Amino acid sequence: MRFRLTPRETSFYDMFAASADNIVTGSKLLMELLGAESSARAEIAERMRAAEHAGDDATHAIFHQLNSSFITPFDREDIYKLASSLDDIMDYMEEAVDLVVLYEIEDLPKGIEQQIEVLARAAELTAEAMPHLRTMDNLTEYWIEVNRLENQADQIHRKLLAYLFNGKYDAMEVMKLKQVVDVLEEAADAFEHVANTVETIAVKES
Repeated sequence: MRFRLTPRETSFYDMFAASADNIVTGSKLLMELLGAESSARAEIAERMRAAEHAGDDATHAIFHQLNSSFITPFDREDIYKLASSLDDIMDYMEEAVDLVVLYEIEDLPKGIEQQIEVLARAAELTAEAMPHLRTMDNLTEYWIEVNRLENQADQIHRKLLAYLFNGKYDAMEVMKLKQVVDVLEEAADAFEHVANTVETIAVKES
């Protein structure tokens, strides 16, 4: 028989939901970056940095709660892994925006908008999924779809690399742009890690 969780323990669910909502904010800033003039990108990067700091605060709050809770809603290791993977997503998205500004990239490569659209969709799905951790209902389609999106992100990433190496750009520009698209690919991988962790939790709890 499963123990009834106290309000203190159920706060994990709210914190995971808040972390995922913050990722949606980050994905919207990525989308905003696409249509922004180069002169406006520094301000977007500042807002992304603030969102990344908020994500760090959310992650630290989960870790603090984990260390101070006697009973947790699911395995401690899975709570740690889920919080860390959510944090990784924000880190990668913030890094991508920061690189665009630091490298003073004028024109983003054709196809990067598809990469960012995949991340935005994965962010929406992740935010929708987190509240379902309370009941473990209606999560199967979530992790299946995020895994499909990660496969799509892989294909987009390969096409972007082929485009970067087609001779249009000089070697230095290729290095800069490759770093950006690689970091966005890592963000897609991190979304998959979150989905896989949720699947692991659901299997254990079933």
